[in-house]
Amino acid sequence: MGVNTFRNPHGDPTPDKLELARSTSEEKESQLARLADFHARHAHDAPAALAQLKAVVMANGNVFGELMNAVRCCSLGQITHALFDVGGQYRRSM
Repeated sequence: MGVNTFRNPHGDPTPDKLELARSTSEEKESQLARLADFHARHAHDAPAALAQLKAVVMANGNVFGELMNAVRCCSLGQITHALFDVGGQYRRSM
């Protein structure tokens, strides 16, 4: 994840060092357990929601509205992969 800072050009000077918050191992494991639980609880509903999201994208429909439906039973990773399936993944040419 990137860190963006927006600063007033006439305000305080930019700090030389930006302190980042790091998760502990326990926090990471807890989040992974919650994600697995979320996937398990919504295993029945997620495939249909993802298929509907893909269909709306392909039909050039209201993607925002369909995203609001999908987040009820799909994780960000599941939604991202579904969108990559229908729209491809951006690859910067170097």
